[in-house]
Amino acid sequence: MSNAVTEPWAQDTEYTKYTLWFVYACIIYSIIGFTWGALMGGIADFRYFVDHRMHGNLIVRAHTHINLLGWVEMAIFAAVYYIVPRLVKRPIYSLKLVKLHFWVHNFGLIGMVVFFSAAGVLGGLASINSTPDQIESTVKPLLATMGMFGTLVLLANFIWAYNLFKTCAGWKKN
Repeated sequence: MSNAVTEPWAQDTEYTKYTLWFVYACIIYSIIGFTWGALMGGIADFRYFVDHRMHGNLIVRAHTHINLLGWVEMAIFAAVYYIVPRLVKRPIYSLKLVKLHFWVHNFGLIGMVVFFSAAGVLGGLASINSTPDQIESTVKPLLATMGMFGTLVLLANFIWAYNLFKTCAGWKKN
């Protein structure tokens, strides 16, 4: 039996490239997240700001999201994109959806992290001399924008789930 029949994904270098891009993204996000965590824990002034300034905890949320949605989720996506076609012995349902998933997820995640961080820094700095209402008016639009980027990440996860479902559905018919 030829390789193309038993391994339909073997000839698809574009699919392999995007699967590896999920791995590379995982590596980059893990280095960023690990470094960020070390800095938050190791620099006393930074730790104090995060722990004691109003909205400083949003910086922790940015760190958490880069680790969870960047490092962990990207590793899971890469592994599942690698394993599923081999498991069901057919190519992924849509390479276009894999590409869309990659770009929408990364764009959404980066936006989330930037706006979580900006809200944390600006809210924390504003808490030095501003009233709680003034601080909220500073942070609210940033968090709303962060939520829009978060919606993109959620959309990317639905794209991933749909693509995998379509790949796996009817696998016994092969």
